[in-house]
Amino acid sequence: MSSRTRTRSAKAAGVTTVRIPRPRGRRAADPFVIVVPERPSLMWQALTGLALIVWNHRRALAPSGAAVLAFAGTALLHAMAWWSGLVVAPLAVAPALWLGFVHFRRPTQGSAALWRVGLALLATVGFAWAALAAGFGPLAGPLELVWLLTWIAAQIAWLIVRRMH
Repeated sequence: MSSRTRTRSAKAAGVTTVRIPRPRGRRAADPFVIVVPERPSLMWQALTGLALIVWNHRRALAPSGAAVLAFAGTALLHAMAWWSGLVVAPLAVAPALWLGFVHFRRPTQGSAALWRVGLALLATVGFAWAALAAGFGPLAGPLELVWLLTWIAAQIAWLIVRRMH
């Protein structure tokens, strides 16, 4: 490469700068600076596209984020203190208490009652899984399958409820 087109300064990440010196005999003319961006890799473009899709649909994917956070949180609880499952276990009863209280205060029939029972059942399974996962680890026995099925059920229910409103 000629010394007249070689870069002389430190190169920024992802950018190639080529300086063309001013023509001979013209002292007042400024030199040309050509900035040529490097093409990102195919993996980088795919990850960027996936991140944009997830960001644009972040409200629709809320249960997925909660499921991943619950998995990581219970793994952390299990690693720090196995007995933390005993502390989380009483939360598994809370949805049944909520269902009884709500049904006593505002009794319903039909699809509203079914949605309440389904929500209480899903929350009970989720809290029971969290207690067991914090005690035994999220990958112990069938707990990973229970987590996956609960995640899928919560995501489907979330998408149905969002469509209805």
